[in-house]
Amino acid sequence: MGHGHHHDHTFNATRTFAAVTLINLAYTALEAGYGFATNSLALLSDALHNLGDVLGLGLAWGAAVLARRAPTERHTYGWRRATLLSPLANALLLVAFSGALAWEAMRRFSAPPEIPALPVMVVAALGIAVNLGAAWLVRDGHEHDLNRRGAFLHLVADAAVSLAAVLAGLGMWWLGWEWLDPAIALLIGVVVAVGAFGLLRDAFNAAMDAVPRGIDRTQVQDFLATQPGVQAVHHLHIWSLGAGEIAMTAHLVRPAAGDHDAFIDRLNHELDHRFGINHPTLQIEQGRACEHDRHDRAPHGDGHQHDHDHAH
Repeated sequence: MGHGHHHDHTFNATRTFAAVTLINLAYTALEAGYGFATNSLALLSDALHNLGDVLGLGLAWGAAVLARRAPTERHTYGWRRATLLSPLANALLLVAFSGALAWEAMRRFSAPPEIPALPVMVVAALGIAVNLGAAWLVRDGHEHDLNRRGAFLHLVADAAVSLAAVLAGLGMWWLGWEWLDPAIALLIGVVVAVGAFGLLRDAFNAAMDAVPRGIDRTQVQDFLATQPGVQAVHHLHIWSLGAGEIAMTAHLVRPAAGDHDAFIDRLNHELDHRFGINHPTLQIEQGRACEHDRHDRAPHGDGHQHDHDHAH
């Protein structure tokens, strides 16, 4: 049943990303056309920003497709990790686009061209509707799925940027402030850069097997150390497999005889319920020496002695 649920989730994610990508691509083409026709940097920069998002959404779409691939002899986890690499590329694209927008905006400040305000307002208002509608489509599960979160944040930021473009058009139309066009383009660049930084940080941490946000490793270790019969906990690692799946490995020193199968089953359920860790691997050890995993080929056993001391 779990596998079927995962398949349905990834299939729906794939279909959602496909729809959102195509909708945004159509709107980007429309906005770019009007931007060139009216010589509006605000529209052109927003179109360029949206093109970056289309590329990012395309990456997210591709990652969702790859995540559906079944595990193989070589890729034993399948391709779910693609949903961690996609946001990393996505964030790098956004940083590059924001720099290009800021450069062109600064160049235009000295001689802002005359812009017909009404088309800017109409096209940007359409952008608000398109982006909020697309964000609504990908809203489910974005708190736990970095791939969806990247897409969701993009779309919400796009809606805010489109709102700023509407206000700029209003200012140009009502007050004749032509400088608002490059000013809004510069604001778009800043918004993109700020949003991209947080996504870049989270995506980089996930790609480097960092403990996922929202999980306290010390709390997990304390929880394991207080389980019946457990005398020490070491080699505890927690990382994201992508697509909302969190893995964990731990060695538990439990010398007392007992039903280890029932113990592990209960612990697996508790780890999922308490911490959202849904792919745990637990190694039960009888002795206290644990010398078999103390060797130079496993330097990741950091804090090994500390873990022993902590359990006592």
